[in-house]
Amino acid sequence: MDLYRALQYLPIKRFKEAPPQVAVLRLAGVIGHGGPLRSALSLANLERTIGQAFELPRLKAVALAINSPGGSPVQSELIAKRLRDLAKEKEVPILAFCEDVAASGGYWLACAADEVFVQPSSIVGSIGVIYAGFGFPDLIARYGIERRLHTSGERKAMLDPFKTENPEDVERLKRIQKEIHERFIAVVKDRRGDKLQGDPDTLFSGEFWTGERALELGLADAEGELRQVLRERFGEKVKIRRMESEKNWLKRRLGLRHAPGSFGASVPEDIAAGFGTGLLSALEERVYWSRFGL
Repeated sequence: MDLYRALQYLPIKRFKEAPPQVAVLRLAGVIGHGGPLRSALSLANLERTIGQAFELPRLKAVALAINSPGGSPVQSELIAKRLRDLAKEKEVPILAFCEDVAASGGYWLACAADEVFVQPSSIVGSIGVIYAGFGFPDLIARYGIERRLHTSGERKAMLDPFKTENPEDVERLKRIQKEIHERFIAVVKDRRGDKLQGDPDTLFSGEFWTGERALELGLADAEGELRQVLRERFGEKVKIRRMESEKNWLKRRLGLRHAPGSFGASVPEDIAAGFGTGLLSALEERVYWSRFGL
């Protein structure tokens, strides 16, 4: 018997081809650098995890599970740009799945994807810029509190909450908002292109819609749940790898939970950070979510 025929009878195990993989990045929460009571989305927090997602072997796509009411336009753009740069470098498509909310900066993140999927009741859009604050000049006067503020620079104390609002300061703020809004619009037009339907004055008014209406406006491509879409597209054996940052992993190990729209941390973490700063941070987050009824 020759060697070739002999080898056929050896009990050699045949290895099955490894299944394809899809990396899932969960982008949940307010966009920005965060605070003691919330872990917000920023490039600094996500960069390593994003890089790891694009390094998986047999990678077919990167999926974004988005649940964000927005936040910092700078961090929105930085995260989206990093995703696009790696998608181009690795020649891997990005699929975005909008959950409860992908609004404002959350929709900016969705625009990093090649395709955007929604649920019929998802909240999508809010392509605009907002500033919110409080004014306390009458309050401190009522209690005999004297405001002492010394600056070098005529506009350094612009929009100080303990001073009466200056119309010139408001006008300056609106000019800055307009520039940021125009940048946001340019990104949406670049990524969505001819898919956009409807009057630009409506699309870019800051209004938000349900996922069903977002499909009609061209802000999204299809209805779809993440696992179902990935299995239909890449086969039943596709391996879905959920990527987690080291911070999230540590929180889970310590039993600390954070839910979108909640105050975002357990009591031990709150105590360590201090209730004063933490409470303001948590209230700020609540404001973001409450705009969309959540």
